[in-house]
Amino acid sequence: MESRLLVLPIAVGIAATLSGCAHRPPEPAEVAQAEAQAQVIEPKVARRTVKPPDIDTEDFEIGVFAGEMSIEDFGVNTVVGARFAYHVNEKYFIELAAGQTTAELTSFERLSGAAQLLTDAERDYSYYNVSLGYNLLPGEGFLGRKRALNTQIYVIGGVGNTTFAGDDRFTVNMGLGLRVLPLDWLAVHADIRDHVMDIDLLGKPKTTHNLEGHLGVTFFF
Repeated sequence: MESRLLVLPIAVGIAATLSGCAHRPPEPAEVAQAEAQAQVIEPKVARRTVKPPDIDTEDFEIGVFAGEMSIEDFGVNTVVGARFAYHVNEKYFIELAAGQTTAELTSFERLSGAAQLLTDAERDYSYYNVSLGYNLLPGEGFLGRKRALNTQIYVIGGVGNTTFAGDDRFTVNMGLGLRVLPLDWLAVHADIRDHVMDIDLLGKPKTTHNLEGHLGVTFFF
């Protein structure tokens, strides 16, 4: 009986000790160690500052251009002109363009020494047309590592009139262009156009292809 009375206080003491250990608050060092183990990966990513392209929202574009034009049978000649465009939406635009050049002597005139086929006034070559353009591939061009320019490749085609050899001639034009925007209100163009028309200088009508390549600048307003 006495041994049972001695065992009972000992059991109560052990239970109290275990209960105190179970409810002991964690030490600060233990908390820090647990947090370090929980955060296995600590990402250190440098966030890049992104500046959205500042493109002018105006729909009208006007400018000038200059380049070279190969008039079939009349050599390559300097051409200058002006263009005006209205951007219907992000894909389509309508363009009015006009240009002027002067045709050289033909190889026949140079070699034969015969009379000239055209007078000086008739050698003036001028055209105007209205065309529909379609923007194909928007993108960016880079100048160095930090400067990006908005770019746009487009196709264009239309109809118009050409005054050459003393007559007005219906003309179809088609081409490909690149538009680069160094500023939100300024664009630089590089274009290749083919002006197709019928002509009958030697008494036999034929279809001529007059290729034009030019560079230009336009302003949005």
